[in-house]
Amino acid sequence: MDSSENTSVFDLIERMAALLRSEERKKCTELGLQPVHLQVLDYLSRCNRYSDTPAALANYLGITRGTVSQTLLLLAKKGFISKTTDKQDRRVIHLALLAKGEALLKQARCSELIAQAETIFMAHNPNHPELVFAYALACLQKANQSHTFGLCKTCQYFTKTPSGYFCGLTKEPLSQRDSEKICQEHRLT
Repeated sequence: MDSSENTSVFDLIERMAALLRSEERKKCTELGLQPVHLQVLDYLSRCNRYSDTPAALANYLGITRGTVSQTLLLLAKKGFISKTTDKQDRRVIHLALLAKGEALLKQARCSELIAQAETIFMAHNPNHPELVFAYALACLQKANQSHTFGLCKTCQYFTKTPSGYFCGLTKEPLSQRDSEKICQEHRLT
């Protein structure tokens, strides 16, 4: 990379994103997928029970509900995901990644590229380098006035009680698994 002083933060982020998208497209081509298919599977592997809906997926990916609908139909038909109707509100559909989808996602991830980049980065920034990226992401989300989709346990509503975890927004108990997943209701503290 050129180390000129005129490189903006936007240029750096855009270049990183372009490299990741390029690698993602290669993997998708090998597997007969579109990048949006992989993005949906990845999201479903990381979201909690408040965020496993088509609407949350559309918000997270920044794509239309029509694109989400068509993508979900295809992924369900191929046996990568399941759709279930919410027991309390029959209008809400919950999505889940099935074992076949998890296996495909594991195969498709750009793990080699990321691992190499992380090794290089850690050699130069050994103390919590992820904080730089987390802060940059939070700034971008705030500037865009978008949902943060952060980890549940980092949300201002997350509460640890003697009996476990609790969401102050929904007034519901949380499992440890939910607390470690991303949530569309996330609010920065």
